[in-house]
Amino acid sequence: MHFITQIKVCFSDIDNAGIVYYPRFLHYFHLAKEEFFANALGIDYADVLYKKKVTFPSVHVECDFKQKLRYGDKIDMEVSVINIGNTSITWGYRGFRPGGTTDLIVHGLNITVCVVPDTFKKIEVPEWLRQGLSKHMRKE
Repeated sequence: MHFITQIKVCFSDIDNAGIVYYPRFLHYFHLAKEEFFANALGIDYADVLYKKKVTFPSVHVECDFKQKLRYGDKIDMEVSVINIGNTSITWGYRGFRPGGTTDLIVHGLNITVCVVPDTFKKIEVPEWLRQGLSKHMRKE
């Protein structure tokens, strides 16, 4: 099962060519992941960081751009879980034009590692998180 949230392209997201500046798509991935935590897992992302004491630095990112977006456009960002390792999570992202279309704009993945925020010591994926994420594994 995957999770979808909509993001509107802001003026600060575009470059001199009038389209979304490519690193902003990685920001969209992260925004969608924060919404995933709140809406699919039922826990605010800030609570995960500050109360549960788990943070997720990226160790690998891939992204393919299929179409351009302009200021004011919207993108439906889909978040799924590709893999849950001992200490890592592989997140999948796909962005579509709104309206239930299959008009793919961007797709990518991000591998994060679970660490303690204060020390950056790597930890195992907490069991509460593993259980929640398992329900959102991408089935392909």
